[in-house]
Amino acid sequence: MMDLRPVGYVIGLLVAILGATMLLPMLADMIEGRGEWHVFLESAIITVLTGTVLAMSCSNGVGEGLTIRQTFLLTTGVWVALPVFGAIPFLFGETELRFVDAYFEAMSGLTTTGSTVISGLDALPQGLLLWRGILQWLGGIGIIVVAMVFLPELRVGGMQIFRSEGFETMGKILPRAQEIAGQISLIYVFLTFVCALVYAGFGMSFFDALVHALTTISTGGFSNYDASFGTFSGPAEYAASVFMIMAALPFVRYVQLANGHTGSLLRDSQIRAFLATILVLVVIMSIFLTSVFPHHWEQAFRESLFNITSIISGTGYASVDYMGWGSFPIMLFFLIGLIGGCAGSTACSIKVFRYQLLFASIKTQIRRIRSPHGVFMPLYDGRPVGRDVLTSVMSFFMFFVVTMGVLSWALALTGLDFITSVSGAATALANVGPGLGGQIGPAGNFAGLNDTAKWLLTLGMLVGRLELLAVYAIFTVQFWRG
Repeated sequence: MMDLRPVGYVIGLLVAILGATMLLPMLADMIEGRGEWHVFLESAIITVLTGTVLAMSCSNGVGEGLTIRQTFLLTTGVWVALPVFGAIPFLFGETELRFVDAYFEAMSGLTTTGSTVISGLDALPQGLLLWRGILQWLGGIGIIVVAMVFLPELRVGGMQIFRSEGFETMGKILPRAQEIAGQISLIYVFLTFVCALVYAGFGMSFFDALVHALTTISTGGFSNYDASFGTFSGPAEYAASVFMIMAALPFVRYVQLANGHTGSLLRDSQIRAFLATILVLVVIMSIFLTSVFPHHWEQAFRESLFNITSIISGTGYASVDYMGWGSFPIMLFFLIGLIGGCAGSTACSIKVFRYQLLFASIKTQIRRIRSPHGVFMPLYDGRPVGRDVLTSVMSFFMFFVVTMGVLSWALALTGLDFITSVSGAATALANVGPGLGGQIGPAGNFAGLNDTAKWLLTLGMLVGRLELLAVYAIFTVQFWRG
């Protein structure tokens, strides 16, 4: 039988850390003077005590390391448990959400999805707004660690292709994985700090600059306003686009850059493909807006750059209601939300490298058909790709499509229309944020959905954020049999 104590120990520590971070929004509420600070104090006490008791009760089972089964269970367990405690301030704060809504909001935050059930953001206490930003910021750094350390070892979705890249080949520079994680954390904090300064320089208040920096670098997309980033329409959109792109690049490349390998960013084929995709899409959308709508070229370029970058990176900000742009942009936004950023970043969705491997496999298969006696091997970044990696990637694509279809069907059974069901399933699995249509589109939110649909979307956010197979594995009989 599996020993659950190591899993409980780590989850307990992370819950206690989450509770400690609640003191920051408590201070924000005290400074604002609206009398809401006690909500975060009580929430912090409950969370820290629960996490501490859990960690202490499981501490006698901590060994040298985790088994593969324990790692699978821990990866999923953390993202299930933390939203329970992250939801407490939404339950007892000014929002007074029901548990289904509070858990949805917390899960959306920690998975950096950005879907929200809260209306009237402009009037909320600063503590709650800051808490939403902190949830996404913590979720962003957390998913980088998962993508760098856990998923490659678990051989999930082809991520094992980055196992040697992340640690072994960098061993001459950074011999320990802990050192890499430490440097990534410093870079993450540094980018957040610089982003906040830039936002403040473009006219945002200190508080708005801070919260939006937290949700930009995490590619989360929570905003302090119902109008999302449309409140700051103008030069700030260019700054946000740059930082969203930076957050969607592999953070291991920043570590290499900081250690003197200046060409590491541009040599990465994944990065080149990601930037080229954004460039082509922005040019197409800019031409479309200037030809169909009375847009000035600068406005067309700015709105195209911001919204395309926001959706493809999975951030989910919106500067305009692009549902009014017509069917072509709507379909384009739906499709690019299924692309995502680079592996090892805070971005979500399918990821660019999987499409590269898919196209490389298709190209190799076509060559084999043309030359049956030839020997061809798919390449990624100039290196041969093993069969196990290709199998993992193809399995991921299959599971993603099937899961999206089943989730869309389940949402439709709850009474949602076709557009809301399909786009809701896609935005949950891809962790993008806004869906399509008048209800969950960029001008709406998820508050009006029925409870069953909210639980289904919450599950979709969890499964999508952890690359599907990391969650599905624990529901197999073989997993529990060892």
